[in-house]
Amino acid sequence: VMWGRSRTPRRLPPVRRRPAKRRIWQQFLFFLTLGLVMAGLVFGWRLAHAAGEAGADETGAGQLLLKTGTGSHKPAVMLQSSADFRISGMIATVAVTQSFRNNSGNWAEAVYVFPLPEQSAVRAMRIHIGERIIEGEIRERTQAKKIYQRAKKQGRKAGLVEQERPNMFTTSVANIAPGETIIVELQYVQTVHYDAGEFSLRFPMTITPRYIPGDPLTGQTAERTYAPAGDGWAYATDQVPDAARITPFQNPVPADANHLINPITITAQLDAGLPLAQVVSPSHAINVTVNDKDGVYKIRLAKGRVSMNRDFELRWRSMTGHAPQAALFTETVAHRHFALLMLLPPAKTTTQNLLPRDMIFLIDTSGSMGGVSIRQARQGLLLALDRLRPGDRFNVIEFNSTPNALFTTSRSATPMNLDVARNFVAGLRARGGTEMRSALQLALENEAEAEADALRQIIFITDGAVGNEAALFKLIHKLLGNARLFTVGIGSAPNSHFMRKAAQFGRGTFTYISSVTEVQQKMNKLFRKLESPVAGDLKVVWPRNAVVESYPARLPDLYYGEPVLLAARLPDFSGEVSISGTTATQHWQRTLKINSRRQSPGIASVWARAKIASLLDEKTEGKAEQAVRAAVLKVALRHKLLSPYTSFVAVEKTPSRKLSEALKKSPVPNARPDGQSDQPYAWPRTATDGRWDLFMGSLLLLLALLLQYLSLLHRRRSHAY
Repeated sequence: VMWGRSRTPRRLPPVRRRPAKRRIWQQFLFFLTLGLVMAGLVFGWRLAHAAGEAGADETGAGQLLLKTGTGSHKPAVMLQSSADFRISGMIATVAVTQSFRNNSGNWAEAVYVFPLPEQSAVRAMRIHIGERIIEGEIRERTQAKKIYQRAKKQGRKAGLVEQERPNMFTTSVANIAPGETIIVELQYVQTVHYDAGEFSLRFPMTITPRYIPGDPLTGQTAERTYAPAGDGWAYATDQVPDAARITPFQNPVPADANHLINPITITAQLDAGLPLAQVVSPSHAINVTVNDKDGVYKIRLAKGRVSMNRDFELRWRSMTGHAPQAALFTETVAHRHFALLMLLPPAKTTTQNLLPRDMIFLIDTSGSMGGVSIRQARQGLLLALDRLRPGDRFNVIEFNSTPNALFTTSRSATPMNLDVARNFVAGLRARGGTEMRSALQLALENEAEAEADALRQIIFITDGAVGNEAALFKLIHKLLGNARLFTVGIGSAPNSHFMRKAAQFGRGTFTYISSVTEVQQKMNKLFRKLESPVAGDLKVVWPRNAVVESYPARLPDLYYGEPVLLAARLPDFSGEVSISGTTATQHWQRTLKINSRRQSPGIASVWARAKIASLLDEKTEGKAEQAVRAAVLKVALRHKLLSPYTSFVAVEKTPSRKLSEALKKSPVPNARPDGQSDQPYAWPRTATDGRWDLFMGSLLLLLALLLQYLSLLHRRRSHAY
């Protein structure tokens, strides 16, 4: 203190004070702006929550989450599920049950978007209410929706099942009483997949968030004309007008051993019809027992129940020497005869001179690929690069919000170019949106770059998390040329519908990799196909040139280990059927006698589902929507199948809810796919929620003004000393 007093005081510069009027005016503008921002902040917050609060009555369409006593939110309806598989030969009949329990004190409507196999034929629906069972009926989709809405308003219990995509469905259950549990049962039929001696089937259990491209549809007219109402997180766009119906919410809490999300039990009964070497599941731990008398296997989950956060896959392999070369399954329904035919072309017997290849590796690095998926993709791509031969040419294209090619054109597979590619692949990270169209266009439009004698093959590694599948199929169909497109599905819950159909239109194959541990095995199997002769020029000759309607109508090219699988409607079960084809080294033919000694229930549904898929493909190829719709309706209604134009509806006869009591609506969130990074949604570049933007923008503007004000105060104080 004494030292401070003894110093000579420092002369400070005079403080320049602003005129009083100017200071008052600036302070007035500052606090006016602050007040407006605060008002905008409150208004934005109210808008952001308006959808959740609007569903308090029957006419509201919001995603209401009921408040608990602590002020937090939870779904009004809890979900439990079970799946039971009955597999006989090449046909699997599956019963899926979903339990909706209203744990609130209000009458509720549950809405649940869920996946099923993309090739499934959904043919039955039942609702269990206590001891009562209400059978669902197939109706034209618009009519079914009206029946459901009418029953809901009248206070009657009702259920509605609609197809959004071939592998995505919506179940709605109305008028669930407080504390009541309702069970919805669906039954579907599907064919078993066979490839290189191994049988398999996959049961999808959650949905990877889809990227929704395009410009948002705005205005009342656009919403009424193009945008179907839904309970998802995305708004309709010009490329995905039904975005709100295919973007279900996910539970923000990841599942673990102590916390199951949407728990499910899975059981299976497997009658393969031949001795098996093994029955395994690469996705889940299972217990397997076999009956020595009839050779039927029984499969259960080892843990009893698991979360629905990854797809369930079951595989079985026949003993050496028992792999089927041909199989025929038949069914007679209402005096109509149906058959499922499987013939396996001969294996490669001689070594051929392999053509040079121009290989384009297209890899998805969007946000949905975060976590385990991007690691699988990088590992798979590095293995693919190792399989390139001298004389091959290649390029690597990564894409997220924009495509990014490693080279401007394909380069020779020299050690130097391969080292550059490996470094490029090692640095790939998941980020951004899934603008798949521009990436596919870049890979497909450069057909002229391929050398005249080169075989152009495109390896497409993705989880398929997009909502504009139909537009992408049209693009592939239009630009494919002489190239071949092979899709590789990555992740715990990929969009198999997109990848299987993309491979079909690309005249290639679809490979699914369920875990990091099987990347090498699956990629090696894929490359064995790519390096083997293709069986083409396939022809089918039915007995006595009978009039037979079989699907697929146009037989695809076949690769090593793949069977010819045909669903047919026949005039009778007599005579023989033969299939012939050629490879680069030989001509081959196989013949099989037709008989009906062993009936296989479900073949008729498989045939009808195959016909519907073929009709829908015609729309992709340019046929008018109305003509396709009329043809699909005829088949779906006759065979009682779910389709884009038909729905199942079930209605209780007696009203349960008094009309004076309000009905609250609540979506049931999906479990987040296992291994995926913390990304509950897949927001598109142009379709984000404007209400949330308003709230966040107002908050950031408020913070900026406060910082500016504090900075001005600091400067004024600095000038005062």
